[in-house]
Amino acid sequence: MADTKQAAQAERRATRLAKQISAFSKAHGGAEGQVAYLGDLGARIALVGEDGDWGNLVAPSVEIAQKAVEKAGITVHEDFDGEFAAKVRTGPYEWTRMAGIQLGGPKNG
Repeated sequence: MADTKQAAQAERRATRLAKQISAFSKAHGGAEGQVAYLGDLGARIALVGEDGDWGNLVAPSVEIAQKAVEKAGITVHEDFDGEFAAKVRTGPYEWTRMAGIQLGGPKNG
């Protein structure tokens, strides 16, 4: 009984994540993703839109993350590098934030 309940919860979570992924994809002319294990936190779903905008979602497990990207029907990459990483568009906020973290400069909030 407990296994059935957990499976149903996992399925609902994957469905909710898939809806969020699909909404991101629709808003950005399509999307690609990558699933990364985060340890006890679960898994990160990194998303990159065709327009270069990007975002992350966190799933409670790699299995749920993989099911969500499958349900959303996006292309999934093994690694976040190469041509996939090159699609990410960063703006002044990200550059200032990165410089602030690395060099002790402004942190933008």
